This record gives sequence, structure tokens and C-alpha cells, in this order.
Amino acid sequence: MKYKWLERVGLLCLIVTLLTLAITLTINARWLYQFDIGHLDLLDYTTLSAKELMHNFDQLMRYLNLPWVETLKMADFPVSSSGALHFYEVKKLFLLNYGILLVTIVPSFFYLRHLNKQQRLWTLIQPFRIAVVVPIVIAFLMAVNFDRFFIMFHGVFFNNDAWIFNPATDPIINVLPETFFLHCFILFFVLLEIFYLLPIYFGKRALKKER
Repeated sequence: MKYKWLERVGLLCLIVTLLTLAITLTINARWLYQFDIGHLDLLDYTTLSAKELMHNFDQLMRYLNLPWVETLKMADFPVSSSGALHFYEVKKLFLLNYGILLVTIVPSFFYLRHLNKQQRLWTLIQPFRIAVVVPIVIAFLMAVNFDRFFIMFHGVFFNNDAWIFNPATDPIINVLPETFFLHCFILFFVLLEIFYLLPIYFGKRALKKER
């Protein structure tokens, strides 16, 4: 009974580890923003060069990622008090994600090692068959109406409307269009699906070996 409870905790930790890992890789996908500068013609909405724009983006990401950077300062974009509040709340979510990843990754490792030693990796197949459906359902809802999904997403994670930027006071929003965030969500769901399919793959491979 004790081991069954521990295994459930281990499974939950593994699911959460893969989720937070997908988030981490997505929010730090600098290459995606670089791609979108050209793909979405972002330079048409600013007087900056691509190099200058990336410098400002890096300053923003440094603030969001590093707990010891307490003030958001971008070389070419002013930030209003409302904009600063929103980015501060985003920063807290970033750090929360990293914290959860760090807390769950060690139990996940020991859980996988435990299953591997007992030749029971096949037990991952069914839970992850269920887990893999959830991102597909959410991604489908997103595809049907991304505008509404985007608004609902902010409604879940933020309890104010500071995320609705005024381009006059927070011109950074001109080069952070909704389509860029759509691409971020697509990348996240693709990564999560891959991560959730891996335990199924290794579970089936282990099952074949046993037979």
C-alpha cells in the first residue's frame, strides 16, 4: 500500500515535470521570436533594427527569468506602471514554473529508476495514454477560437486587466503581437505531446523485451 502511494506521487511528479519542462523550453525559445521578427514583419511596427529589437527582447527575458533582476528596463521601450505590474506577475509565473520543475524532477528520476529496476516501465503506458489526450483537447479549443482562448488564459492566470496594453504607453506590445503568442502555444503543445508520448514508447518497448 505504501509503495502504491509512492508510485502515484512519482507518476504525478513525472507528469508535472514534463509539463513544466515543455513550458520552460517554450518561454525560452528565443529562436521563435527571431523567426517571427521576419515572419510577422515586426520591424514594420518599430524604428529599431532586428538586432536592436532582439536586444530589448533579451532584456525583457532576463528580467522575467532572473529573480535577482528586480526592475524591468529596456533600452528602447518605456514601461508604464500597468505594464510593469503585468510583467512582474508574468515573472512570478516564470519563477513558479521553474520552482515546480526543480521540486518534481528529482522524484521523477527516482520513480523512473524504480520502474526500470523492476522492469515495470510498461505501467506508464495507460496513464500517459490518458495524459496525452488532454493537450489535444485544449489545443483543439485554442484552434477553434484563439482570441477567446487567449482572453480566457489571461482570466485564469491574472486577476486584473493589466495585460491589456496601451501601445501609446507600452509600445513593446506592437512587437509582441497575439500571433507570436499563438506560435508559442503551438510550440508548447507540440513539445508536451512529444514528452507525453515518450513514456508510452519506452513502456511499449520494455513490454516487448519482457515478452
